[in-house]
Amino acid sequence: MKVRILDTRSLSEISPAALAGYARSAGWKKTEPFGKHADVYVGENRPELILPRTDQLSDYVAVLSRLIGILAEFAGKDEVSIYRELIGADQDVIRVRSIATADDGSVPINNGVEMVAQAREMLLAAACATSAPQPVYRAGANREAADYMKNVRLGQTEYGSYVVTIMSPVPPLLQIPLDQAWVDFDDEPFERKVTRRLVEALEASRDAAEQAHAGDGAPAFDRAVASGVSANLCDAIARLLDDTRGLEVSIAWAKTRPTSRNRDSVRFSENDGGAFKEAARSFRNRSPRPDQKLFGTVLKLSRDEKQIEGQVTFKVDLDGKTISVSATLDQQNYSTAVHAHEARNPVIVTGDLERVNLRWRLTNAMVRQIIGDDETEGENP
Repeated sequence: MKVRILDTRSLSEISPAALAGYARSAGWKKTEPFGKHADVYVGENRPELILPRTDQLSDYVAVLSRLIGILAEFAGKDEVSIYRELIGADQDVIRVRSIATADDGSVPINNGVEMVAQAREMLLAAACATSAPQPVYRAGANREAADYMKNVRLGQTEYGSYVVTIMSPVPPLLQIPLDQAWVDFDDEPFERKVTRRLVEALEASRDAAEQAHAGDGAPAFDRAVASGVSANLCDAIARLLDDTRGLEVSIAWAKTRPTSRNRDSVRFSENDGGAFKEAARSFRNRSPRPDQKLFGTVLKLSRDEKQIEGQVTFKVDLDGKTISVSATLDQQNYSTAVHAHEARNPVIVTGDLERVNLRWRLTNAMVRQIIGDDETEGENP
């Protein structure tokens, strides 16, 4: 059965830039203007196309409907397929495919929800690593990455196992070059930097996982940080690999910002999951964690009579585990810790957490004790 797309709202989502980008990528070339608001596109053994330059034309949607029919007939595809290609023509389209699914392309609902969540975390990790790669991120503290994610959209799922589709808009090139080689990374807009960083990080992480299988994973993952690999990215990949026989992440590059390749793809085996979990744990254990807020109790106090500062050991919850953390406190915070210890009150301690050899230490620490349901600075004894 031949399906036609007639929905006005759906058709209006296709931008003139996407239409022109698709035509160029499919072998058409612009030859001359047609009136004030359109151009003629021709190609060898291709029908002539008249493409609008603006969506402000009164018959814009009707023109698009006719063009989709022409493009579908020429390509031997249905109109829905052409429509999907046009919708993604001005965006970098990221597809996260789970290989282990039912024959009908479905997955258990909990697995599907987790796939969407971890696909988001994977892209967010790449956004955080775009400007300043580092082993661990507090994703919520990266304003540039958070602003980017506000413009990313979740596309329709697709057949071919189970596919989560993410649409990342990118600004079009103002002048399409004859040579479609990669633009220098620093000259790209942030949106394209993110998707390029994602591919770079995925490739580097896959190579590091291969080295881990041979017992050389630690230095390989450390080197991969410069390519955008982080604990956040490794966590997302590991969780995406849970309950699957493998994972494929591909990116179809926006045709309005053409590259030397139309598509990049990176595959992971289910056997890679353990390496990514361990890499994430190792990154977090060895990396400082700024501005941490920890809940616990005062375990040990120590201060020389002639000293103003004192040494305190806290027992706190960290990542679901109970650990001991030491800190050097100034006079006021030490007094608060003494008062909390004597009253057997829990505390909230904040500061920069780091791992020194096998011990956890908190710098720039501040202490608040909890009395009943309230937090207070406490009083000096």
